[in-house]
Amino acid sequence: MKAAAVVPAQREVRLMEHPEPALASPTDVKLRVLEVGVCGTDREIVTFQYGDPPAGSEYLVIGHESLGEVVEVGAAVTRTRPGDLIVPMVRRPCPRPECGPCRAGRQDFCVTGEFTERGIRGAHGFMTEFVVDDERFMNVVPPAIRDVAVLTEPLTIAEKAIAEVWKVQQRLPASRPAEPGHPPGRGQRAVVLGAGPVGLLGAMLLVEAGFQTTVYSRASGPHDKAGLVRLLGGEYIAAETHTLEQLAAHVGNVDLVYEASGASRIAFEMLAVLGTNGVFVFTGVPGRKGPVELDTDRIMRNLVLNNQVVFGTVNAGRDAYEAAIRDLATFAARWPRPLRRLITSRTPLAGAPRLLTGEPAGIKSVVTVA
Repeated sequence: MKAAAVVPAQREVRLMEHPEPALASPTDVKLRVLEVGVCGTDREIVTFQYGDPPAGSEYLVIGHESLGEVVEVGAAVTRTRPGDLIVPMVRRPCPRPECGPCRAGRQDFCVTGEFTERGIRGAHGFMTEFVVDDERFMNVVPPAIRDVAVLTEPLTIAEKAIAEVWKVQQRLPASRPAEPGHPPGRGQRAVVLGAGPVGLLGAMLLVEAGFQTTVYSRASGPHDKAGLVRLLGGEYIAAETHTLEQLAAHVGNVDLVYEASGASRIAFEMLAVLGTNGVFVFTGVPGRKGPVELDTDRIMRNLVLNNQVVFGTVNAGRDAYEAAIRDLATFAARWPRPLRRLITSRTPLAGAPRLLTGEPAGIKSVVTVA
């Protein structure tokens, strides 16, 4: 069968023949891959910044944001059946018995670092015609969101982040459950750094949660991202027209920053204007660059004197996948056109190498396989 893969030793990205997998255990599920999303991680892998083939393989099939259809199940499978739409999870647990998170099914918090990730590290990805995996890594998607279900994995980043924010903010004396009929973020202000798919999906989640949401990104003017944010009920502010100090003055006390840009300088400069009792969530992974100069005294002083919290989040557990699937259905009902506008191109599998190595365009590019 066909697959899009990287060959690190030869520094090549190509469409190649890859063996079709078969069920190997009673709990295995075989999927026909329908769509695979392309993200910044994929683009970094095809420039050979990282990306590790499985042991014994010279190539790595790429792609970790996927949607498939069940075509065959093992004798012990109980959660899925042929015809189901499925979004598979990305990370697989490490083998160490002492790793509590992995043994508890929360490999997103693996403590050994010996996990594998499909399409990224030590395991082939989903940009191919068929895949087989254990049913415990499968998440069933309702047919009503078939056309946007490939956005599930990037939305899990925000789902995991906001779940951790709610837990962190239970520290506050005034912390209390949301009032009946009101969303939990009512009266709070959030800033999203970055207007890529992860940032825009995060903005949707924050608006749905009741936050007064502002997206801060580079470009100004009447372009798709600014218009899309306004359709959601958020505000778009461009770095071209507002400094971070001006942004903070405009927004007021910033209760939450959801960083989705991968730009370390702008992120840490934004940290310096985080509000009292605020939470700053890092989700981006910047590439290697030279050092940047920061006012570390100001950042440290604010963290201490303003009771601020900073944390990073990566990957996601089943709870985040299930929440993302539910919320995509909510978004599709509330913002049908803006949600579908996030996917700006669909390219057949044969064109995947050119898409992966070309200049990014639009918001979210998707490879269609079947």
